[in-house]
Amino acid sequence: MRSFGTTIFAEMSALAAQTGSINLGQGFPDTDGPAAMLDRAVRAVLSGANQYPPGPGLLELRQAVSEHRREHYGLGYDPAGEVLVTVGATEAIAAAVLALCEPGDEVIAFEPYYDSYAASVALAQARLVGVTLRPLGGRFTFDPGELRAAVTPRTRAILVNSPHNPTGTVLTRDELAVIAELCQERDLVAITDEVYEHLTFDGVEHVPLATLPGMRERTVMISSAGKTFSVTGWKTGWVCAPAPFVTAVQTVKQFLTFTAGAPWQLAVAYGLRNETGWVSALRAGLQDKRDRLMAGLSAAGFEVFRPSGTYFVQTDIRPLGFTDGLELCRRLPELAGVVAIPTQVFYDHPERGSHFVRFAFCKKDEVIDEAVTRLKRLSTG
Repeated sequence: MRSFGTTIFAEMSALAAQTGSINLGQGFPDTDGPAAMLDRAVRAVLSGANQYPPGPGLLELRQAVSEHRREHYGLGYDPAGEVLVTVGATEAIAAAVLALCEPGDEVIAFEPYYDSYAASVALAQARLVGVTLRPLGGRFTFDPGELRAAVTPRTRAILVNSPHNPTGTVLTRDELAVIAELCQERDLVAITDEVYEHLTFDGVEHVPLATLPGMRERTVMISSAGKTFSVTGWKTGWVCAPAPFVTAVQTVKQFLTFTAGAPWQLAVAYGLRNETGWVSALRAGLQDKRDRLMAGLSAAGFEVFRPSGTYFVQTDIRPLGFTDGLELCRRLPELAGVVAIPTQVFYDHPERGSHFVRFAFCKKDEVIDEAVTRLKRLSTG
């Protein structure tokens, strides 16, 4: 792990704090989730739900997750053995990789990828193989031929993140069908990171890979409450998968954190069952914020890619005369009083993403407006 060091999120958030810059880097909202769900958490604490819950998670939350999967996607998971509660999706991904991959195995992920993927694969003593997402027709996608060529006899799993952070792309049914066909042809496990499942825009549909024919039995489906309900600090996630996979993941997970916080589990169970209307309003509000930030970034001189999901807008900095996103992001507090994330740190091949910078729009309108005003200094200064 020596090569990993401090995450880019910690570095940039610290830079924002040190310089008083607006933080459009790390993807956390600056408003709270549904009030009734927050109240459920408070009541759970005050009513004594403060000791270890069961290792698989409270049955109430596992049942709520199972109901949610069936209601939204038509997928049936037995809460008694096919649902596992985790300390956020990040732990779920790490535990799944550690459970299912042996030293020397290969794991494919679409680059740019969330930075925990590489760390999890390294901890498993496996090797991460990147397949690059590139802009095509205004959105990021992959070349099916490159994906197929990346599979070797050592390939064990494919990590699929959709809606995708950091590009904002939502994989289409046709793109997912390519992945499904390859998984079945080469006997691969799919580990799917779907934390932004409800945050898609413009009517774009999120299609879980597990819903495709032949994929439920070979997919470890991961999501969490953090993004759906704007409670990223609660770190409450889950795994849905066939029982042998869940058993393997739990075997690892129990020695990472043992179990997840009980009050948050009770509150999230309530949220999944009762706050779908709040989530719909959140999605609509985020779409407006996305449009607000995109317009401002375009006016400031960036080339902007329209995201179909997540919290993030991907930009190309070359129209402003910059070519190194990492260098620009480290100077951005001085140049404009804003912090963003250089996308190149999420690539196996950093040169392929050196001209991209990611901005978060999960912020109050006045924060976005002030950030945009400051960023205009890049083209006028």
